[in-house]
Amino acid sequence: MSSPPPSGLNFAQQEAVNFMQGPCLVLAGAGSGKTRVITHKIARLIQVGMEPKRIAAITFTNKAATEMRERARSLIGKAAREVVICTFHALGVRMMRQDGAVLGLKPQFSILDADDVASILKDCGTVDLATARQWQWTISLWKNTGLNAAQAQAQAKDDNEKIIARVMGLYEERLSAYQSVDFDDLISMPLRLLQEHEAVRDKWQAALGHVLVDEYQDTNATQYEVLKLLVGARGRFTAVGDDDQSIYGWRGATLDNLRKLPIDFPALKVITLEQNYRSTSAILRAANNVIGPNPKLFPKNLWSDLGEGEPVRVVDADTEEHEAERTVARILSLRAGEGITAAGTQYKELKDFAILYRANHQAKTFEKALRKANLPYKVSGGQSFFDRAEIKDLCAWFRLWVNNDDDPAFLRAITTPKRGIGHQTLATLGEFAGKYKQSLFESLFSSSLGSVLSTRAVGSLHEFGRAVNDLEFRARHTLGAEAALAFLKEWLKDIDYEKTLYDGEDSEKVAAARWTNVLEFCDWMSKRCGGVIDDAAGVTTTSEKKNLLEVAQTISLLSTISERETEQNVITLSTLHASKGLEWPHVMLVGVTEGMLPFKLGDEDNPSGRADGPMSDDMTQRLQEERRLMYVGITRAQRSLAVSWTKRRKKGREMVLAQPSRFIAEMGLDKETVREDPRAKLKALRAEFAKKAEDSAAAAALAAKQ
Repeated sequence: MSSPPPSGLNFAQQEAVNFMQGPCLVLAGAGSGKTRVITHKIARLIQVGMEPKRIAAITFTNKAATEMRERARSLIGKAAREVVICTFHALGVRMMRQDGAVLGLKPQFSILDADDVASILKDCGTVDLATARQWQWTISLWKNTGLNAAQAQAQAKDDNEKIIARVMGLYEERLSAYQSVDFDDLISMPLRLLQEHEAVRDKWQAALGHVLVDEYQDTNATQYEVLKLLVGARGRFTAVGDDDQSIYGWRGATLDNLRKLPIDFPALKVITLEQNYRSTSAILRAANNVIGPNPKLFPKNLWSDLGEGEPVRVVDADTEEHEAERTVARILSLRAGEGITAAGTQYKELKDFAILYRANHQAKTFEKALRKANLPYKVSGGQSFFDRAEIKDLCAWFRLWVNNDDDPAFLRAITTPKRGIGHQTLATLGEFAGKYKQSLFESLFSSSLGSVLSTRAVGSLHEFGRAVNDLEFRARHTLGAEAALAFLKEWLKDIDYEKTLYDGEDSEKVAAARWTNVLEFCDWMSKRCGGVIDDAAGVTTTSEKKNLLEVAQTISLLSTISERETEQNVITLSTLHASKGLEWPHVMLVGVTEGMLPFKLGDEDNPSGRADGPMSDDMTQRLQEERRLMYVGITRAQRSLAVSWTKRRKKGREMVLAQPSRFIAEMGLDKETVREDPRAKLKALRAEFAKKAEDSAAAAALAAKQ
């Protein structure tokens, strides 16, 4: 909805685009056109003579990378294909595929997903899955701060951390044996490459003439060190970010990276973008007021020339159910009324509305209310396409074709579909492989395997191994979209996967939906083999035809199939974290109570239990991040914003009294205009429509008599 100035760029944006002499930090407030600055700077760099392939634009999501590539293509045409536009993780894959051999990694390494990692940790510590996932979280945080197992062991604060550090060491050994990496390794291993191998570092510094980083405030300590080593002493980079939108501290992102920039790069040029092209002045004033109490690394104040707009509304409710009813009533009243117009547009479509909340569990009550009102909706941030069991099944086969040493992929492929190879056989094979320090697949063809398994079991394993080798050979030589689709369909028919899905589901409807997902996935794979669609992961950017194995190597980087997603005319329900980077004409920010937003941080941090009670340093930092989360929610709104809270809320099975969030008071709203009863407004609108209908009928009757 943002509208750029007629000239294309405002003065501050133009300054950011034209500055190329050294390191540059662009502080881009919400809705200030940061993607526009990045894409125009790419075009400017090419204009002054830099080869497109020497420009890297790094984002945090595949969706952002895809959008950036499309916008760059509209500016510079085919040259956009050569620009390295990708996520941090995709860049890490590119580096490791090219140079990972110096760290003992072959180019066809596997990338493990979160479920694979949890399963390995569970085996390493012989614990339940819940404990393994807690370890997984701790190990991930350690990796994001640059620690390996030995360093974590040295810094362990208690016995629990010592146990996790020991398990981390076993986990690292498993990854090396499997020739596999996890997502954190895609940042930490490139850092090792650049730190420990001068020739590799020189190669990448020479290859990249300018690096642009989007959402810089979301970088963690390891990503910052990678950036420093990529740009070298020359510091030819542009970091674009907003300290007021740093909301991922819980996963390692740190504002220290913003603090360090002026120290590590004394020549840093700081440019602030404060003009907002998204929201009205009323909404921005509330946002500026909320973020005001937070300490400022770089002061800024958002402003807009879109006019004052509708007042920001505050809606109170008795319970969550009452809040959901009022939210639905507000949507209906905005759609039934004259609407809020701008540039001749009336924002009354369902897709113009979003309901945002702090935690996933809050969605349920609003879903129920929307269904009751027959209003279609989608829950943003739901299950990823690649998290579906049927897609993970197929991906396991692809991973095994690419990397025979990938034991987690081996175990999933050999049991999907079932082929008469039992758990005991696989357990014996695992013991045999461990004894001789081989992968499971390599052990299949060992001449001494018959000493521990029956002739029948060895025959079944050999049959599977030969099938994998045959499929790998055919996949490697299957080039282009049509050939790939034919190969995939023939393979699925050979393993009778459709029957496997139907046999495994009680509901035929569910099985049919899963099979449809499989066919969509095959179509998606085949299109990439044809080279007609850019790879959202950014690993390959040419339009040449690729074989199935080349495409399979990029799958683990993708969290969604963005081309599947078409814009639906439905209401969006989303967590605040998932809403970042998005915008809607009408936003309802719900559940804004103390203990929910800001999220309850624990009585040990605030012994008084009062909102204004004394706080520890740790709680102060977390409160500041919660305030930034509120700021992000407010700045998603373009034309109208309503903030609601409940006087009572559920806590377990009980109803407890609730208080409005301190953030509502911090918004500094005009108390005479903010309160709103959506149901009363909707009732008045219906009465007005009924009156108009009566008047129209009376006029028609009078005309008929005359």
